[in-house]
Amino acid sequence: MSTASPLVPPTYIVGHKNPDADSVCSAIGYAAYKQARGLSGFIPARCGNSNARIDAILARFNQPLPLLLTDVTPRVRDLMVTNVVTVPQHATCAEALELIDEHDVRVLPVITPERRVVGTVSIFQLGGFFVPKVRALREMRKVHTSLQHIVRALRARVVHLPAADTEEELFVRVGAMDLKSFGQAAQSDGILPSQSIIIVGDRRDIQLRSIEMKVRLLVITGNLPIEDEIVRRAEEAGIALIVSPYDTATSAWVIRSATTLDRLIDRKFAFLSPDQRISDLRKKLATSNVPAYLVLDDDGRLQGILTKTDMLKPVRTRLVLVDHNEMTQAVSGADEVAITEILDHHRLGSLSTPQPILFINDPVGSTCTIVADLFRRDGLAPAADIAGILMSGIISDTLNLQSPTSTEKDATLLHWLSTLAGVNARELATLIFSSGSVILNSSPEKVIRTDFKIYEEDAVRFAVSQVEELGFGNFWQKSKDLLNALDSLCTKEGLCFACLLVTDINTQNSLLLFKGDPELTKRITYPSVEDGEIFDLPGIVSRKKQLIPYLTTLLRELTNDGVMPTSRRPGNAEPRLGSSG
Repeated sequence: MSTASPLVPPTYIVGHKNPDADSVCSAIGYAAYKQARGLSGFIPARCGNSNARIDAILARFNQPLPLLLTDVTPRVRDLMVTNVVTVPQHATCAEALELIDEHDVRVLPVITPERRVVGTVSIFQLGGFFVPKVRALREMRKVHTSLQHIVRALRARVVHLPAADTEEELFVRVGAMDLKSFGQAAQSDGILPSQSIIIVGDRRDIQLRSIEMKVRLLVITGNLPIEDEIVRRAEEAGIALIVSPYDTATSAWVIRSATTLDRLIDRKFAFLSPDQRISDLRKKLATSNVPAYLVLDDDGRLQGILTKTDMLKPVRTRLVLVDHNEMTQAVSGADEVAITEILDHHRLGSLSTPQPILFINDPVGSTCTIVADLFRRDGLAPAADIAGILMSGIISDTLNLQSPTSTEKDATLLHWLSTLAGVNARELATLIFSSGSVILNSSPEKVIRTDFKIYEEDAVRFAVSQVEELGFGNFWQKSKDLLNALDSLCTKEGLCFACLLVTDINTQNSLLLFKGDPELTKRITYPSVEDGEIFDLPGIVSRKKQLIPYLTTLLRELTNDGVMPTSRRPGNAEPRLGSSG
């Protein structure tokens, strides 16, 4: 199976909702075809649960169940930046500024060691902290930090550093004045010596006076030498003493940048869940002044960051649709991602794409026939198990070439695949069609959604399901429950009508269960078997080629006679008028 590398966005090959054997087998086969051509990143997927028939096919040919893909709607996790520059909770302003400068970001998430988000700090908050405030001179000198943080910020040489890790509130002062003036200033500013950081060059008198005053930290600038007496007195007095490599002015600025972030953190930050839909957020983010949204998991751990710029990035998810081309049948969110290819054998729907794509629509009996034809046309031979998978899709969708949808191409390619797989088609058909009764082994609700498609014709929505059985015995045991399930389906999906085609593989005949618009029911021309809700359809086995054209003809006749089809309101049993054009 092909896998996508981190540099190549994955392309999911996926069939319709409520997958049948052809949609699953063609997805597996087309991924194998891409791999045979040397292309990577193509992943087979399914848009719904498996069933007994699919399970039997996959087990026979040693293939894993394709990836379950129920919703590809772009979400925050698809566009967010995951390699987020963060700053630890107890970091300093200097460290935060260095990260902002190095990585050219405006906002830093502040996190704990467990990556839980405490808040954010931005370049604007840091700028506000360092902008001079002439009306608050005392605040301009204040630094809340530890001596160890100051040493780290200055890249200082430590001479003596008692209680290095204690965080405290300190005030910076430069010893650049006369000794007498220095002493007077120390008394007049109301700052205790034990809260003072004195920055001085080689002024021996100021150094000694600072030690006598018992200041908290004495910083000698310019990598200047310190007399042994100064060192001895500082150690005896318990005064911290370090040497800065910078000049006095630079040292003063850097010391202030050693302030820890705790008091600058914005703890009221905007955040998103990685599962939120992008379509739901576009309007919110367009009118928001928030520069960036943090993306958190349920435990508050950082997963990524999302900005307005990220919202403009193309979604990386890419799809190849097989066995369908109508959006009503596609995986949820398909209309919001890139559809790069379509392989199908059904009628054309209303799907449109912003760019030209490869679209192969061939009126054959199975999408697996199209995939097999691609292998053969390119001179490639699928592996035996892949050949068997493609055989299974053809046999299942054409009722082993007995369906009126079968073509000469289906028969030719089935024979070619049989040779490659070393498998007899008749024996494989027996395995597939005897793999268990869907009606007997599933709830009525699951039966009608096993191979179920919603169609839209002139704004009238309807659903057609189909199951194949060996005889009708199991069906009659469940007929009433199946009719009730169809009625509920009409209400839940807001349909004009819903029907189930039950096909007997042995006799090539079908029964049709019909629930919905009463005017439409009256126009069904096939014999009613029970209460005008079950009809006998001899020789009808193909939903695509026989039943759908018949139903759309009835709809057109109804509207041509001026009768408006009625649809249920979703979640409400009352009907609503449909549109005829």
